[in-house]
Amino acid sequence: MNQPRWLNSRLLQWIFYGNFFYGICAVAQSIEATLQQHFPLNSWVYYTLVFLATVLYYNYPYARRYKDPGHNPRTAWYMRHYRFLFWNQVIITLVLLIAGAVFLFRYHSILANASLRQWLLALLFPVIAGLYYGLNFLSVRYNLRSIGWLKPFIIGFTWAGLVVVYPVLWQQVEKEQPYEFTLFGNLLFVKNLMFIAMLCIMFDIKDYATDHSSRLKTFVVRLGLRKTIFYILLPLPVLGLFTFISYGLTHQFSPMKIVLNMIPFILLLLAGFSLRRRRPMMYYHVVIDGLMLVKAACGIIAMLLF
Repeated sequence: MNQPRWLNSRLLQWIFYGNFFYGICAVAQSIEATLQQHFPLNSWVYYTLVFLATVLYYNYPYARRYKDPGHNPRTAWYMRHYRFLFWNQVIITLVLLIAGAVFLFRYHSILANASLRQWLLALLFPVIAGLYYGLNFLSVRYNLRSIGWLKPFIIGFTWAGLVVVYPVLWQQVEKEQPYEFTLFGNLLFVKNLMFIAMLCIMFDIKDYATDHSSRLKTFVVRLGLRKTIFYILLPLPVLGLFTFISYGLTHQFSPMKIVLNMIPFILLLLAGFSLRRRRPMMYYHVVIDGLMLVKAACGIIAMLLF
């Protein structure tokens, strides 16, 4: 499919196909959620580890040799840059292992006294993220991706845990304080979960042919394109938008804070509506994934200035 020349930019391919953009979004949304929960920001070390862990995770299924890229430009990019991806994964893994060892050495006494709730929260999201790619042990082979309709919500759940729960949990473990569930924190978790889930459903539209042939029952395979857009991708953001406006008005948010936080919902609606037409792969990365960064930017500006 023909696409605008700027979407063929090598720089964009490195940023998006190399999954560095997801790392940037993870950091930005972590900062956004931390500010929204009225906690101080973590150190640069924390955000560096978040960036590296996100890039490692998203590159994991692609860092392998491909024999035939077919007509997929992303697979062709991975074929050309296999050695870079391989060593990228190796170096990031080593850095994370060293950082983990240093963290355990420095905070082992605090971790030994951590509450059961803190341990469950710390382990829950990595376990779910691991099961998304799959369990392959002895004769047991299973992955959560095989449940097509659940896949977007699994991704949204783990992403919300990374950006909403972990920044606060990290601070409270360091300060030996218990993790407290709050109404606002829970609402923020659900908001981030649903936002990411909507983006994932949009990406499933791109993968319709592949998912249909492999009998993966995603929403778009089950419902078709039109019903997916008009029954899911438009109504749910509208519901989220009115829920946020109601919350903002009842909690005396300033008009500008409400407007800024409405922007991602409105753009989400426009993006969903735009998918009535067939779009090139890079469109999904730049426009659909780009909404994650827009959401973070709007939230950060709203918290810092209004």
